[in-house]
Amino acid sequence: MDSTAQQTGRNLAPGVFVRSLARWVAVVAANLGSVLLAACASTGVTLTPSPQAPVCDRAATALVLWAPQWRPEQKDVAAREEAAASGLSDFFAGSGCFARTELRRVSSLSPTAAASDLAVSGARFDRVVTIRVQELGPVVKLLSSASLVEGGTEVVLQISTQTWQSTDEPREFSVHWRHGGPGVIKGVGGLPADMSAALRSGLQPAASVP
Repeated sequence: MDSTAQQTGRNLAPGVFVRSLARWVAVVAANLGSVLLAACASTGVTLTPSPQAPVCDRAATALVLWAPQWRPEQKDVAAREEAAASGLSDFFAGSGCFARTELRRVSSLSPTAAASDLAVSGARFDRVVTIRVQELGPVVKLLSSASLVEGGTEVVLQISTQTWQSTDEPREFSVHWRHGGPGVIKGVGGLPADMSAALRSGLQPAASVP
């Protein structure tokens, strides 16, 4: 107990002081509980199907096409798309995923549209990668006690990759990335970094050599 509480105790009747002390202890316990809950944040990644070989290849060039596919009732679409674009740009600029990457936002990721984008690019690429962003945002849910919450960020991506001019079917898989836990409340400011982290988990760039 601090000196202020001790001084207050000298000026209060015994019964009042005990009640005051109990309230002080309750506040400290609640704050400590919040700190401990926040420390429980964790990251989970699910690749479906799993396992997946790395998409990234530092010796290859790639045309990366991306587009969002939000839920019909999705809120703040413009802000989420801006965060997705920023996270994608940051990832490919700083991860060394490919030797050279051309990142392009497109209106459709259908095979026909992707082939058209590739034809007009005017350049040759070793790989064509498509990324469909289906979820990017904070999530919050109540735990058993109304005073406790569990929150964090969720990212869901559908990814396909194909070698240039290959006749094989493209490899397709989904990435479900989650970060959070009890007592965690996250806003939209960290969404670009969360997007980059989800891409790192899904595309698996090689570790940088010091």
